[in-house]
Amino acid sequence: MLAVYSNPKWLTVVRGAVERLAETLGFPAVDCGSITRAVDEALINIVRHSYANRLDEPIVLYFRRTERPHDGQVQKGLEILFCDRGPEVDPRRLQRRPLEEIRPGGLGLHFIRQAMDTVEFTRKGHTNRLRLVKYLAEANSVL
Repeated sequence: MLAVYSNPKWLTVVRGAVERLAETLGFPAVDCGSITRAVDEALINIVRHSYANRLDEPIVLYFRRTERPHDGQVQKGLEILFCDRGPEVDPRRLQRRPLEEIRPGGLGLHFIRQAMDTVEFTRKGHTNRLRLVKYLAEANSVL
């Protein structure tokens, strides 16, 4: 578990921790970078959209190993759960914009969905929950 505030200065700390964790779990360098970018984008979205750029709101990240059956074997992975106390998110508004539409911003969800195998948004009580999962390719399975 890692608890931070919605202040962007904490993003560097989280990026470093996530990248080292992904490396330790055996993800190749390209996946470590993609996972780290997805986490960074998710945190930026929480700060901007859930907390309207307020600097003192809590964000809690939970990390755990996970598994799934895949091609008759067990595929291991990393699950990251983000929890924030912002307003409820309408999942219909979480549509990524077309890549050919050239303008700043709006690509965070694209990067997140491109990098991760599972992206789920839920609400439990007063808490928004974003669940991201990335699985290791069998050849790299160290978890």
